[in-house]
Amino acid sequence: MGGTAFALPDEPPSETGPAPMTALGPTTGIDVLLALQAVEDPRFAKRKQVRRARSLLEALDDIRSDLLAGQLSGERLARLLMLLGQAREQSEPGLDAVIDDIELRVRVELAKFGR
Repeated sequence: MGGTAFALPDEPPSETGPAPMTALGPTTGIDVLLALQAVEDPRFAKRKQVRRARSLLEALDDIRSDLLAGQLSGERLARLLMLLGQAREQSEPGLDAVIDDIELRVRVELAKFGR
């Protein structure tokens, strides 16, 4: 590679040492905003859980309708499996067993489709 090599300046080092550190100024406004963003509103979290539960119940209802009609959809099963994965992230300890049972049944049905 062409160009100049790294070189130190020819000036002698300063006798006073490194420059003292200074404060950057008030950052409390930014700190407060960042702290507020990190806290999740419990009402928002509850609404999000309710939306997830409704979408999971709707997917289960769609599959029930398919089973009653005698034509189960592989796409609906795959969607339900995805929703179960999301539910597992936010589930409560008592719901884990129910989610496990549903997931096992969905995987068995998907295996029948060769997926």
